[in-house]
Amino acid sequence: MTTSIHALSGAYAVDALDDDERTGFEAHLPGCRDCQVEVAELRRAAAELAHDVAEEPPPALRASVLAAISTVRPLPPETTTEPAPEPMSATAPAGNVVPLGRSRRRRLANLAVAAAILGVVGAGAVTQPWNPDPTSPSRNLSAADRVLSAPDAEAVTQRFPDGSSATVTRSVSEGRAVLSTKRMAAPPEGKAFEMWLRIDGRMAPAGLMTDGGDQTFVLTGDGAAATAVGITLEPETGSAAPTSDPIAYLEFEGTA
Repeated sequence: MTTSIHALSGAYAVDALDDDERTGFEAHLPGCRDCQVEVAELRRAAAELAHDVAEEPPPALRASVLAAISTVRPLPPETTTEPAPEPMSATAPAGNVVPLGRSRRRRLANLAVAAAILGVVGAGAVTQPWNPDPTSPSRNLSAADRVLSAPDAEAVTQRFPDGSSATVTRSVSEGRAVLSTKRMAAPPEGKAFEMWLRIDGRMAPAGLMTDGGDQTFVLTGDGAAATAVGITLEPETGSAAPTSDPIAYLEFEGTA
């Protein structure tokens, strides 16, 4: 199937691309503000579902997402000469102005992708069709539980002056990392805490936290390949690259 690079934003947001597609899309993403916004919006929606369902994405998810994409003609963003955002820059880049007709069709594409995501995740919450063995002890464990209970689980904690803390636990065997917060203050209005995985020297978006308190998140991305996890304060829709200094930076042992 031939798919426009812009139409892969939904599948990328839920980690449903294969390695070649992910590599190509990540090369495209820094220079495409429209795709950055779409990825951030869909990741925010996915983060809100994470508390109810935190499972390994089933093969059906990729098929459903790409099928939804194919029903809407992908439109590339307006050509712009604006430079790509630099990692850890002081301010976020301004968005491009997109004509109403084009914006509406791109929104329909996003809604189709979101519907596919919700359909598969909603079904999985009841049937968990991707678990081939219903008698397996891991059947009732969430993705977070599997990481936290893995034999090779490695935890790093950072404590803050107000008594709150953030702990990252990652399991190479599970290929994931989990962030757990305790008594974390909520971000200011219009802002969110964004998590990042440091992989090959680059900060990759790994999820958004819009509330404070005690929470647990399965971070998006390859936790096994990550050398550290960062947390920054970003716009509530998220950013494609950090736009502020990290409020927390948790480095895994032996990766300095």
